[in-house]
Amino acid sequence: MTETVAPAKPLLSVKAVHRHFQTAGRKLHVLKGIDLELEPEKLIMLKGRSGSGKTTLLNLIGGLDQPDQGEIYFRGNPFHKMRDEKRTEIRRKEIGFIFQSFALMPLLSARENVELAMRMAGTPRSQWKERALYCLDLVGLSRRINHRPFELSGGEQQRVAIAKAIAHRPNLILADEPTAELDSQMGAQVMAVFRKIIETEKITICMTTHDPTIMEVADHVFEMVDGRFIQP
Repeated sequence: MTETVAPAKPLLSVKAVHRHFQTAGRKLHVLKGIDLELEPEKLIMLKGRSGSGKTTLLNLIGGLDQPDQGEIYFRGNPFHKMRDEKRTEIRRKEIGFIFQSFALMPLLSARENVELAMRMAGTPRSQWKERALYCLDLVGLSRRINHRPFELSGGEQQRVAIAKAIAHRPNLILADEPTAELDSQMGAQVMAVFRKIIETEKITICMTTHDPTIMEVADHVFEMVDGRFIQP
């Protein structure tokens, strides 16, 4: 008799979410009833042109913004109802962020940048060095730990940013156009690192992109047009 395996509960759920912005005297309807589930240990891509709403959605998923309508649940908890202080605490401890501009401290070495993320998350100081070295080795930078950002290539800087994002052992990583500033070869290297991290660290990654060359490595691709998902 075959045993039925229950499907994993989503790490994060977005239900009928709308978001408006007031600009130049008019109301701009950016998200129009978005539904989305992020499954554990998956690579999810939000595809769309600039202005499609994907970055706004990513900000809502990360608790950097709140919806005007709809609900967002992170690990079963109502993210959309939480006070700013609680959402900030969850971001620091359970979510990692990666940006296309790398967001590294220019005067700190690769190792120090990764350690800084752990300091902000409240990780005990005794764990910083070992964890930083492990994360940098995981992204292939064990020989560049003492280099500062200006001494690294764009692809290497992005890999430092990835190591920084995973250092405090988050459940979810959100990446906004992480390959936009990289050439195709470096972009492919970053995507290979993402797949490795999902396997070894058991993390869910949700990223935005408009680059068709990297979408084949995703578990799920959701295309956004004018604030809505469209059917493939």
